[in-house]
Amino acid sequence: MMANTLDRAIAERVPMGARVLDLGCGDGELLAYLARHRGCTGYGVEISDDKVLACAKRGVNVLQLNLEDGLNLFEDDAFDVVLQIDTLQHLRNAETMLRETVRVGRMGIIAFPNFAHWPNRFAVLRGRMPVTKRLPYQWYNTPNIRVGTFADFELLARGMGLSIIDGFGLNGEEMVRHWPNALASTAVFQIQR
Repeated sequence: MMANTLDRAIAERVPMGARVLDLGCGDGELLAYLARHRGCTGYGVEISDDKVLACAKRGVNVLQLNLEDGLNLFEDDAFDVVLQIDTLQHLRNAETMLRETVRVGRMGIIAFPNFAHWPNRFAVLRGRMPVTKRLPYQWYNTPNIRVGTFADFELLARGMGLSIIDGFGLNGEEMVRHWPNALASTAVFQIQR
């Protein structure tokens, strides 16, 4: 059983036996879970030396790559699912990586902190950048290059000609389908070409 609600919600959307590419896979926990419990195969992509080592210790196939360099290593439709879980906000060219996601995978699952969540809005109204469980850094030391909202991602995906298969929010243990732009701390989307 996975402790992380986000990872559980993602795992439920990955088909049994899928070939998975996890971009920014961290320590490989999600990929290891998908292999054990859903019969999935595939690779993680990670840049951090420590996290690559953690993946290897878990028995997760991992490639040490900088996502800013693209995914030219992979053929079109090489994977059933490409995951970008808390990765998009760290990349300089989000549009390029979304295009690459649906090029190398038949489906993409994207998740990121939703900056439009009401506590974040309240913090900004008070004149401060939010510091929350999902956005735990101060403005001056955040690894995030950008912040995005549920509604902004919908517009971006549609503007790029991507199909949104499903979109919902998460707030703690709760799935949010009603007003996710305001009520969810995390935005989750399933997309395809």
